[in-house]
Amino acid sequence: MAPSIVFDFDGTLAIGHGPVRAYARLIAPAAGPGFLDRVEAELARFDAGAAEFRDGYDVVGSLARTAGVDAAALQRAYGESRAQLGTELAPVGTMPGLDSFLADLGRSARLVLATNAPEQGIDRVLGAWGVRERFAELHFAIGKPVGLTRLIETLRTDGPVLSIGDIAEFDLAPARALGADTALVGATASHSPASVTLRGPSLAALRTDIETWAATAASSTHEPLGSATGIER
Repeated sequence: MAPSIVFDFDGTLAIGHGPVRAYARLIAPAAGPGFLDRVEAELARFDAGAAEFRDGYDVVGSLARTAGVDAAALQRAYGESRAQLGTELAPVGTMPGLDSFLADLGRSARLVLATNAPEQGIDRVLGAWGVRERFAELHFAIGKPVGLTRLIETLRTDGPVLSIGDIAEFDLAPARALGADTALVGATASHSPASVTLRGPSLAALRTDIETWAATAASSTHEPLGSATGIER
């Protein structure tokens, strides 16, 4: 028996609006004058917890559809923006000390990456961060929430699971429904009504809590931490 920690990528491990801005720039010619300004204004509102979007990609896609951009054009722009991921055209950051954080967690838990995004660009970013080998499993284009449900079902047969992400609907709700623990990070954590085990503005802010979860789960065969203690932050 071994615990598992499932990490989302965009908005969780990868932070910053660089890829979202790349997506917006690629859409802009079809969206008309003022589109990029509207995107920046809504991203600022989202970051401040004042906008009801799922994430930055939802901001851009919603504004583009309102401007009359069709689904095919949005998909093309998204694919092109993912090809730019991690370059100067679509820069991303991550938490300080990510490698040491994952190395420490890996002593207690199986680390899994599960994202709806395609592999393109992500492998390059993980390599640049020096953390690709920290993950026992890498799942791309997994099709959350349904795909995450299947993954959590499998992982739960081996022990407790903590699912970490920035979109409660996709990254956390399927895990919670199966009795796993959850951690909500990012701009929505301060105001989301979702019931979660842990919440905080970033992965870095929850580092100690996540390390405690891993150590506790590894030393116990009881129910996951949230179920056993009812803690929620």
